[in-house]
Amino acid sequence: MRLFVAVDLPEPARRAVAAEQRRIATALGRAATPVRWVRPEQMHLTLVFLGDVDEASVPALVGAISRDVGAPPFDIVLSGTGVFPARGAPRAVWVGVGDGALAALQKDMAERVARMGIPLEARPFHPHLTLGRWRAARLSDRVRALAAARPEAVALVRVDHATLYQSHLSPERGEGPACTALARANLTGTST
Repeated sequence: MRLFVAVDLPEPARRAVAAEQRRIATALGRAATPVRWVRPEQMHLTLVFLGDVDEASVPALVGAISRDVGAPPFDIVLSGTGVFPARGAPRAVWVGVGDGALAALQKDMAERVARMGIPLEARPFHPHLTLGRWRAARLSDRVRALAAARPEAVALVRVDHATLYQSHLSPERGEGPACTALARANLTGTST
């Protein structure tokens, strides 16, 4: 089973991010290589990507992720446009996330996964919301995407839980994966 842990976006944030996608698509212009935009209903902030996990491990993993988090809910701001990788032709365009408390939540979820014996990605956590991906891009696409960056906040998101999802890859091109929620970790701490 292909699994990941993520923060869900509320509907107002999804609408705001969709508007930002349209703005960036316009800024990229017709000369840009086409981008496969993430559909708003599929948007989430990935905290931990587990990849393919043996089905026998899933019940224990669901139990581990389902435990409440002792931290209080918090807000994150989606702002700033960037691209991956850092050099050359881009593969993805994203909106940044102020990471503060999000990094602590990510660490908590990663530790729960690691305790189950599931290997984690080696690369450091870089909080972002993927807006779209290029199948093949040119260096000029990087220049256009970064020129579209603006300092204003795109959306404010209240984080009060993290969700373990199973991703079902669709054989239909362009549909993107369908996701099923398997477990939810609520943030139950109180602010001081």
